[in-house]
Amino acid sequence: MSQLKNQVFKKNQEFIGQVIDLSYQGLGVIKIDGFPVFVSDALPGEKIKFALTRVLNSYAFGRMVKRIQESPARVDRRHPEMIQSGIAPLVNLSYFSQLDFKRRQIVELFHKAGIDDIEVNKTIGMKKPDHYRNKTVVPIKFQDGHLTTGFYRRGSHKLVAIDDYFLNDPRIDQAVAIVRDVLDRYKVPAYDEISRQGIVRYLMVRRGYYTGQLMVGIISAKRKLPMQAEVIAEIVKKMPDLTSLILNYNPKQTNVQLGLENHVLYGQPVIHDLLLGLDFEIGLNSFYQVNPQTTAVLYQKAADMAQLNGNELAIDAYSGIGTIGLFIADKVKKVIGVEVVKPAVEDAKKNMAANHITNAEYKAADAPAQFIKWAEQGIRPDVVFVDPPRKGLTPELIDSLGVMQPKKFVYVSCNPATLARDAVLIKKQGYFVDQPLQPVDQFPQTMHVESILVFERQQF
Repeated sequence: MSQLKNQVFKKNQEFIGQVIDLSYQGLGVIKIDGFPVFVSDALPGEKIKFALTRVLNSYAFGRMVKRIQESPARVDRRHPEMIQSGIAPLVNLSYFSQLDFKRRQIVELFHKAGIDDIEVNKTIGMKKPDHYRNKTVVPIKFQDGHLTTGFYRRGSHKLVAIDDYFLNDPRIDQAVAIVRDVLDRYKVPAYDEISRQGIVRYLMVRRGYYTGQLMVGIISAKRKLPMQAEVIAEIVKKMPDLTSLILNYNPKQTNVQLGLENHVLYGQPVIHDLLLGLDFEIGLNSFYQVNPQTTAVLYQKAADMAQLNGNELAIDAYSGIGTIGLFIADKVKKVIGVEVVKPAVEDAKKNMAANHITNAEYKAADAPAQFIKWAEQGIRPDVVFVDPPRKGLTPELIDSLGVMQPKKFVYVSCNPATLARDAVLIKKQGYFVDQPLQPVDQFPQTMHVESILVFERQQF
């Protein structure tokens, strides 16, 4: 049937259809005789005329020709480049509708997983859901006679030139433009992935939300910039609030943006920021939540839902630089953190010392493997916090719960699809859910949503 569809539908054909949903990329979903077509800037409830741009065996992409019936939830923030690049695919959907959509998305994913007995609270949002990001990494390219920064248009190698990224702290956008223009003035060439010639690959900027400290990283295919002293002097002159200027050496032909070799060109190797009353040291390569405002809400809510009494042995898995574990340290007897990225573990230890926390320890290990070792050693934590990557938990880690048998398992998720999948397996280990799932909008204007779900062990 899919092959037949491929033969029936051709590029540039025009159709009229009703948008029934949004894809995980924020594209409007339309079905023609059951054949799905994905269209940018199309919202559920809208009736549109569209043309096919690419037809594959089981689905197609289209472009908007005319909006016949507009969704009442549509707003015009005049940022088409956010949609073109995919940075903020929901920018034209009212914020109330975004929050409701994210909640319904979780309900539907849990229903597909066969779980209908877990209540889902309303999504906790932001008062100001824009210009919230404290970090950006942008590609830099020689285009139209100058160095250009922006993001690539969906499905192309054409860089969309952007100066206002809408989601970033405005000072971050200003810093990107300043550094780009200085590099352009001194004719520092952008790296070309095809010819493998040139130097600068990306610009990275981090800013402490509470401290205002500013870090700029120039990701380079060489260990030194041409006219480096002059470039540094001008950047410093134009940015009096600059705390740290770092050249990051990354010669590898991979999709990994940052290398592991850093050279401090000016200032300090790290910046600091505050989160939930704690001081965190942040390096260029450190993992640190990009929305500190909602991160504080997320972690506070996770601690509240765990209902800690001060006597627990707590494990913090996928602990990063220690944000969750150090926050709950004064609410439990002891915290053990485990993280596979060794530099992050070193950062966690530094942050523990800087905040005078003595009842925590951090271990560099793969969380699933370490859970199995702990289970074999008879370690019985009272509560386990996990904040895994988008791929979720491994079956081995979930199986270890059946051996360690923590009373509570607090799952902080950045991907409701894998959370729903994992919830099925966690419940099979003898756990039940007594509290509503709590969504938190960590990334407004995007399809992403964080969730907190607390599992409790059945007492036999």
